[in-house]
Order: sequence, then C-alpha cells, then structure tokens
Amino acid sequence: MARDLQVKETSTDPPLWTADFLLFLTARTISLLGDAMLPVAITAAVIRAGYGTSGVGYALAALVAPFAALIIFGGVLSDRFGARRLMVVSDTVRLCFQAVLALLFLLGTPQLWQILVLLALVGAGSAIFQPGVASITPRVARDVQKANGTLRISESVTAVIGPSLAGLLLVVSSPATVVALDALTYGVSGVCLLLLRSVPMGPAGRSGGSSFRADLVEGWREFRARTWLWSVIVVFMLWQLAGAGPTMTLGNSTLVTDYGASTFGLVMSSLGAGSVLGGIVAIRLRPRYPLRAGALSMILWSLMPLGVALGLPAPLIAGCYGVSGVGMAFWIVMFHTSVQTHIPQDVLGRVHAYDAAGSLVMKPVGQAVAGPLAVVAGTVPLLCVSASMAFVACALLLAIPAVRGLKRVER
Repeated sequence: MARDLQVKETSTDPPLWTADFLLFLTARTISLLGDAMLPVAITAAVIRAGYGTSGVGYALAALVAPFAALIIFGGVLSDRFGARRLMVVSDTVRLCFQAVLALLFLLGTPQLWQILVLLALVGAGSAIFQPGVASITPRVARDVQKANGTLRISESVTAVIGPSLAGLLLVVSSPATVVALDALTYGVSGVCLLLLRSVPMGPAGRSGGSSFRADLVEGWREFRARTWLWSVIVVFMLWQLAGAGPTMTLGNSTLVTDYGASTFGLVMSSLGAGSVLGGIVAIRLRPRYPLRAGALSMILWSLMPLGVALGLPAPLIAGCYGVSGVGMAFWIVMFHTSVQTHIPQDVLGRVHAYDAAGSLVMKPVGQAVAGPLAVVAGTVPLLCVSASMAFVACALLLAIPAVRGLKRVER
C-alpha cells in the first residue's frame, strides 16, 4: 500500500546554506556545466572527424536515448544501494568513458561506432545519476523549495554559460581537449559528493531484502497511487508532444534561418536569464497550493512559440523567451518541491525516475514529427498550436482536484 510522508518541523533543522548543501550545489552545478558543454564539444569533434550532420545526430541520440531508456532502472538502483553512492559511481563511470573518448579524438579519428558506444555509456551513467538528485535535495536542505529554486538558478546559468564556454574553448583548442576538460567536471562533482556528511552512502530506511523486480513494481505502485502526480505527467506528455517538442524544432530553426545565429544566441541567453529570475521568484513566493500556482505560471510559456509565429522583432522575441523562462522555472520548482516533500524518502528515487521518464518520453516524438508536419501545415500554424497547448495544459491541470488542491508541505 502507498504510504504518506509524515513531516515534522523542528527548531534544530539546519539552515539552507549548510556545508553539505554548498557541496551538493557545487557538485550539481559542475555536473550541469559538463552536461551543457558536452553537446557542443561532441558536435565539433564528430564533424571534424568527417562524419557530418548525420554523425552528429547519431552521436547526440546515443547520448540521450540510454538516459531515457534506463532512468527508471536508475531509480531502483538509487533506492536499493543509496543515492549518494550511485551518484559517485555515475560520476566515476562518466569520467572514465569520456576520458577514453577524448583520448581517441586526440590520437586520431575514432570509428563512429566507438564514439556511439562511449557516448551511450556516458548517457547510461547519467540515468544512474539523475534519480539521486531528487533523493538528496530534501536531505541536505531544510527548506526544500528554496533549495530547488537555487538549483534551478544554477541549472539556468550553466545552460547559458556551458555552450558559450565550450565554444570559446574550441576557438583556442581542439575538440578533444574540450571533451577532456568536460570529463573533468564529473571528477569534481564526484569529489564534492564524497565529502557530504549528512547523507549516508547506503539506502535510506530500507527493511528486508526485496528483489529488483519487486522494487520496480513498488516504485510504480507508489507513483500510480498519487493521482496528482500521474495526472501531471499525463498532461505533460501531451504538452511535450504538441507544445514543447515542436517549439524546440520549429522555433529554433526559424530563429536561425530568419534572424541569424547571433539573434538565436541572444534569445537563448534571454531564456536563461528568465529562468534565473523564475528561480528567484520561486524562492520568494510560497503559495499554499504550489501546483495550482505553477499551472497558472505555465501560461507565460505560450509567449515563446507565439513570438516566433508572429514574426516579432528580435528584441521582442528575446523578451518573450525571457518571460517564458520565468514561467517554466517557477513551475519546475513548484513541481519538484511537491514531489520531494510528499513522497517517502525510501521510494523517492524510483518515483522521481518514473515522473522524469514520463515527462521526457514524448518530447523527442514532438521534435521528430514537427518538421514533416510543418511541410504540410506550415510552421506558423504549428507554432500557434504549440502556444495554445500552454493554455490547454493549464486548464487540464486546474481541472483535476488532486492537482489544484495539493497543499504545500513545509520541510
């Protein structure tokens, strides 16, 4: 039977900015910086190796596909063996495999299959790492919402800085050097995680020796038992398919072809700045019903595809992306905080893995079908449909009593 988390507040709880939270924030920031640099470094390395745009597509798919396929199993492993232990193992594995990849590029031109296999192993390592983020956050921070807001700011900053840093490094060095430096970020992250003191290496509060399959089923049972959680994921699958996925493909392509690469960079920077502001807002505002407030903030996302569809001047499109970033960052903090404060610690990794997999599974489908559909229906109509999906998603979320009625839990 699904369990409800009992939360008690005590005056002896540590403040947000403890040594362990700073170590965790550093580990997460450095890891995210590496994640943001890697696609740029791999793109440059694969093209220089002579495999062209098709090779780049295969390489990026090899990096992402194992993550989507294995994250649920990563959640089970995280709960069985301990989130901190699995994150350190993940950082070590990714450091080793990416270092080998850098060495292959440095020594000559590796075979495409070698690149794909090593990137797939790096992606599998990320699937082991990610569930632990949700499990550790509520254990190193007294105020989970502020912690998530701070982590969201970090994620937004690295999303902007990472590609730019990789690009600058490519100007003064080779792709192999950038891949190697990127690999070192996993080493720094692993060291920071090793230094944590308030989070044990082993699993949290497990009793008995259940099988892997039983743990997998228990995670699904806990996920399914919470109507507010699976309802959000179902709505987000629809939004990713018809909203976010097509917008990433068509919006980005339109910006590059019609406005130029420099404008695209400006717009992406504005999106990152908006996400930082959204994280700050999420730290400050503490709505009684977080998912209700988060759903309303999603309406702001509609400005992203709408600005491109209307053919607005570049500064206005940048402004639209910035406001969209505010709305989405606020939603992400509200949702992650709700998950981390309402789910029992000993199943949190598995439940988070199910919600992450469900949230992401339809996005690549939306990205893939957007191009062919645009040929038939046109880019502008599809972007308008994507914009309307923000309102549809908001309406659906608010129509579900379990979602709009979920109260904030102080933890």
